[in-house]
Amino acid sequence: MLKAKKSLSQNFLIDKNISKKILSYTNIYNKIVLEIGPGYGFMTDNIIENNPKKLFLIEKDISLVKYLKNKYKNNTNIVIIEKDILKFDLNNFKNLIIISNLPYNLSTKIILYLFHFNKNINEMIFMIQKEVARKFDYKIPNMNKYKFLTKVVSDFSICFDVSSKVFLPRPKVASSVVKFKFLKKIYDFENAKKFSLIIFRNIRKKIYKNININKKNPLLNKRVNELNINELLKIYNLF
Repeated sequence: MLKAKKSLSQNFLIDKNISKKILSYTNIYNKIVLEIGPGYGFMTDNIIENNPKKLFLIEKDISLVKYLKNKYKNNTNIVIIEKDILKFDLNNFKNLIIISNLPYNLSTKIILYLFHFNKNINEMIFMIQKEVARKFDYKIPNMNKYKFLTKVVSDFSICFDVSSKVFLPRPKVASSVVKFKFLKKIYDFENAKKFSLIIFRNIRKKIYKNININKKNPLLNKRVNELNINELLKIYNLF
C-alpha cells in the first residue's frame, strides 16, 4: 500500500497510461534525466524503459530514499540523491531534462527556482495543479510575473489535463501536464526577476509610474495587465 505524507504534499501517480503519455512529450533516449520526487518509482520505471543515458532521482523523504535504493540497487545507471530540490545546485549539469509530478504546495516555488539554471536545462515536463499551469501560460491574457519570467527563459505549453482519479490519494484539484522548453540563449534571470518585481509592483498604475525608463514609448502609458507578452518584452528590452 502506498503511503503518502500530507506534510510533503505527496500524491502518487498510479496510472501507467498517463505516465507513458507524459514521457511521449519528450525524448529521453541517451539523455541525462533528473526526476524530482520519484516517490515509489512509478514513473521512474517508465523513464528507465526509455533508456536515458543517466537518471538522477532527487528525493527528500528519507524513507522513500531507502526504498528507492533497495528497488534500484542493481541499476548502476541510477543515482539517488537525498536532497530538497530547492537546495540542490544544478550548475554541474548540462542539457538536462527534468521530469516530475511536483508537490502542489511547492510547484510554483520549484519552477521559479529552476529558472535560475536555464543554461543547464534543456526542458522540463511537470504535472502541476491546473490552476497553476494557467498562471504560467503567457498565451492567456492578463500578464503576471510568472508568465513574463516563463517567456523570458522558455517556450511553454500545456500538454494535457489530468483527472484526480489517477492519483493516490486523490487531490481535490485537477492537474495539467506542462512543458518548459528552455531557449538556447542564456538569460540573466536575476535581472528579469528584478524587472518583474518593479513592473508588477502596482498593476493599477501606468507603467511609466512604476519604472524609470527614459524612452518615449506609447506602451509606457499603459497598465501592465493591459499588455500582451510581446509588448511586455519590448519594455523589458528597454530596461
